[in-house]
Amino acid sequence: MKVHIEIDCTPEEARSFMGLPDVGKANDVYVDMMSKAMKGVSNTDQLQEYARQLAPMGQAGFKLFQSFMESANTARTSGTKSDPSGD
Repeated sequence: MKVHIEIDCTPEEARSFMGLPDVGKANDVYVDMMSKAMKGVSNTDQLQEYARQLAPMGQAGFKLFQSFMESANTARTSGTKSDPSGD
């Protein structure tokens, strides 16, 4: 048995419905700060160094996060099956 529920709402309405805080202002500040920081980056070496500084545990944290993202992507792509019914 399959039940499909479709909800048509804005992200703000969904956030409010689930009781999550509005982090729009914090996100705007973060994006602005990152944009300003990235303006000085002119090559990939500078970008890697900047990423290392931002990583919570330095290079080890960065590698851990990278492997987590790669395994999540592998699980997502290997877990997809084509449904012959089209649902």
